[in-house]
Amino acid sequence: MRIKIHVWRQSNRTDRGEMKSYDLEGLSPDMSFLEMMDQLNEKLTGNGEEPVAFDHDCREGVCGSCSMVINGEAHGPKSETTTCQLYMRHFEDGAEVFVEPWRARSFPVVRDLVVDRSAFDRIIQAGGFVSNHSGPKPEPNSIPIEPGIAETALDAASCIGCGACVAACPNGSAMLFTAAKSAHLGMLPQGQTERFDRAKDMVDKMESEGFGSCRNYAECEAQCPKGISIAFIGRLNADYLKATMIEPIDRRGKMHAQ
Repeated sequence: MRIKIHVWRQSNRTDRGEMKSYDLEGLSPDMSFLEMMDQLNEKLTGNGEEPVAFDHDCREGVCGSCSMVINGEAHGPKSETTTCQLYMRHFEDGAEVFVEPWRARSFPVVRDLVVDRSAFDRIIQAGGFVSNHSGPKPEPNSIPIEPGIAETALDAASCIGCGACVAACPNGSAMLFTAAKSAHLGMLPQGQTERFDRAKDMVDKMESEGFGSCRNYAECEAQCPKGISIAFIGRLNADYLKATMIEPIDRRGKMHAQ
């Protein structure tokens, strides 16, 4: 199959950048989108041109690094799919494909399709850690947890931190990411000590990083490759509200004055 691909090219953070077009032929419908990008880069390198910079790692839908907006959709047109799990058979022969980086103020473009997502790392760091001492590996049934709660916590923990929620949101909000990272600890018994303190710290950090506010568009859920529900945002909002009405707890589990 053949396609015409339009790719965002930007040499550095300060470069204005522009879309450039390339024709590719002889593509297999069974190759992944990233393999197609590899073939494009082989062609560019062979012609003495700079290859397209893009993030990738596991290519198994786990690492969350293959961040591309494809034809206006984060990770492409197939739902609950990362870019590395998107195949060329999902496009028509002769199609025009537009590829851009995440577009968000808090995700500045480093080069071409690569963006700086370290703001996510700082949000997680703001959440701190679980202070409850776990000791040696506990017996699995020593802390009873309802199956429904355990499954929901695992749903939240499936977030791979790719940033599709931010790229899809008209406001560039990171609420779905923050809610998922807060909930997968806050729903379990071990995470209760800092539950409300953690929610407030993470939301405050998210706002200081320049992410927009949630307006319930639900585009984040629609384009999340793991299908994480916006119900977690409601839970985070409730925890944040409660955190403003109780005494905060420091990381040693002690109460301290406002």
